[in-house]
Amino acid sequence: MPATLDTLDHQLIDLLKVNARLPVVRLAKALGCSRSTVQLRLKALEDGGVITGYTVSVAKPSATATIRAMVLISIESKNEPEVVRALAKRHEITKLYSVSGRYDLCALLSTESTHELDAVIDRMRAIKGVVDTFSTILLATKLERPE
Repeated sequence: MPATLDTLDHQLIDLLKVNARLPVVRLAKALGCSRSTVQLRLKALEDGGVITGYTVSVAKPSATATIRAMVLISIESKNEPEVVRALAKRHEITKLYSVSGRYDLCALLSTESTHELDAVIDRMRAIKGVVDTFSTILLATKLERPE
């Protein structure tokens, strides 16, 4: 990982957060530098582990009801890497955190229905190394800030 990120690195990352599919030529123009500079910076950020991947953001149709839930997961410590790998394969899990306290992990889920949510939680409980879960459905977002 690069020791420090300079202003150009931060500006490049900010542009990619808005649209990770921007062509290198457009990134260079927006940053006021050469295409080769952007390519070198991207490679350094990727090699250094600052940029870990590129993704797509899909607009949710307002007519589709989405059920969001938080699931706390207690696991056997020795199985943590396998549990995390198995959970990462579930497309319904949008974020996965390690946490302190009685539970070891916190998964944020998004499903189309409570029936689907129930099925996903059942599959999570079936993963070798998962000891216990505690889930709660999220009702409304009262505050949301960009990360």
